[in-house]
Amino acid sequence: MKLHELFADDDAVSPVIGVILMVAITVILAAVIGTFVLGLGGQVQDTAPNTQFTFTQEDTGAASNDDDLKMTHDGGENVLTSNVKVVSDNGDYTTSPTICQDADNPSNSNDWTSTELSAGDNCIVPDDRIDPDDTVRIVWESDDGGTSTTLATYEYST
Repeated sequence: MKLHELFADDDAVSPVIGVILMVAITVILAAVIGTFVLGLGGQVQDTAPNTQFTFTQEDTGAASNDDDLKMTHDGGENVLTSNVKVVSDNGDYTTSPTICQDADNPSNSNDWTSTELSAGDNCIVPDDRIDPDDTVRIVWESDDGGTSTTLATYEYST
């Protein structure tokens, strides 16, 4: 055998590379299929949006303890209204469209009814819907109800 033929003989390289590639592809396919068969692929959870809300008490002038609570989306990500709830200390989960009055037209009690809340959107909660010294929270809940996060908290005082 000649010396240059020894270094040029690569007949055994192709079958070895082929076997390695077939094993790698089989392992990857098994992992992907196994993930979905065992249900692990469906366990990716929704994450709460990164938003900022501010609260202000607005004097209605009628009495010293008649302050409506104005909640304003100040920035960050838009939030689907179907995922937002206003929660008070007494534990009542009340969806925003039924608790809020329209900030621009107080006679309209149906604000935050668009599909998304975006920066600048307001909601006024009338003082008769909040107990003195309540903690009011804006809570985001995932579509499937499996995850919830408090987006903002306010101590309502009279």
